[in-house]
Amino acid sequence: MTVRVKRLSPDAKIPKAAKRGDVAFDLFSTIDYELRPGERFAVPTGIAVEIPMGYEGQVRPRSGLALKEGITVLNTPGTIDNGYRGEVKTIMINHNEESFKITKGMRISQLAIRPVPEVEFIEVDELSDTERGEGGFGSTGR
Repeated sequence: MTVRVKRLSPDAKIPKAAKRGDVAFDLFSTIDYELRPGERFAVPTGIAVEIPMGYEGQVRPRSGLALKEGITVLNTPGTIDNGYRGEVKTIMINHNEESFKITKGMRISQLAIRPVPEVEFIEVDELSDTERGEGGFGSTGR
């Protein structure tokens, strides 16, 4: 599969897999920014992408940043629809008690490309019965 990428900034980097066979591609910051404790901020990547029809982009956190620094993607995963042509940004949040320095060129998140089935919703009067029924929010135990 080919995903077309447009650089919107001279500092932008093309998404890149850290290792061959990785399922997601690193996204990079185009700015320096100090993310304060509890703050959320949309970090620019300087790229726009053309995701093929039948697919979506998912912006995901980097596990190392989450574990070591308490920095995550707020709306995990962030969805990029195939018709979107604007700049890809990563909405980051600092869960740590100290400020975190985002630097230009830093790997800030990952982009995964996933298939999306075509779905049609049909209104009905009744739904089929299941063992779970209407149980939710912890109803299956711990």
